[in-house]
Amino acid sequence: MDNIPISVFFLATCLIVVLSIDVGYRVGKTIHKTSDSEKESPVSGISGSILGLLVFILVFTFNIVSERYDTKRSLVRQEAGAIRATWLRSEFLPEPDRSTTRNLIKEYVNSRANVHQIENPNQLEEKIALSTKTQDKLFAIAVTNARKDMNSDVAALYIESLNEMINLHFMRVAVGWQARIPNGIWTVLFILIVLSMFAVGYQTAIAGSSRSWSTLILTISFSIVITLIAILDRPENNYITVPQQSMIDLRDYINSQK
Repeated sequence: MDNIPISVFFLATCLIVVLSIDVGYRVGKTIHKTSDSEKESPVSGISGSILGLLVFILVFTFNIVSERYDTKRSLVRQEAGAIRATWLRSEFLPEPDRSTTRNLIKEYVNSRANVHQIENPNQLEEKIALSTKTQDKLFAIAVTNARKDMNSDVAALYIESLNEMINLHFMRVAVGWQARIPNGIWTVLFILIVLSMFAVGYQTAIAGSSRSWSTLILTISFSIVITLIAILDRPENNYITVPQQSMIDLRDYINSQK
């Protein structure tokens, strides 16, 4: 579903809602003309129950993506702090490893600070692969220096900060890239949308009412909420991005160092 543009997703959702209401209205109108046994009161109760289920699923799903968004923001700050600690502790490394390490960290931070500019999944995968390679190089240098003095507290501190930096990277990948709304929830959500909108149209017809322009308001409202959930669920989007200011500040600080 990530390959579907957000604008197309929104329009498709609007179309599903409108068609469901229209089909429900046509069915209800046909039954209302041919039978007097179908009353508005029980239909209204059933329609309200289905709408309640839809709202419950919407709230549940929105909570998932909003909490994940907050976690993404927190992880950016934590990762920036871990990289800063790694940068500062790299000063204890001997030359030429110190210069090599600092150049690698500069490249790493520049790459991380630009992650919000990514526009497609392929670019994101390339960025993750590049970050992993840089981490491997940094860790190889750390191991080489640690083996020279296995009892060095300084080496232990540097490796500790480097490990934290690497762990936070993989946490960001797990939360931002791999943790997604399950397809089962999306399926249930759209099934309930179809059923609830069908019930709305059906109830309107049973009540003897004509089509209302308020249907347009209902369509846009539900479609906006569902599209917002889809935006927050995507690893990359140009609508609601995860602030990278902590990483940008760190990049500026590191680039200002000699």
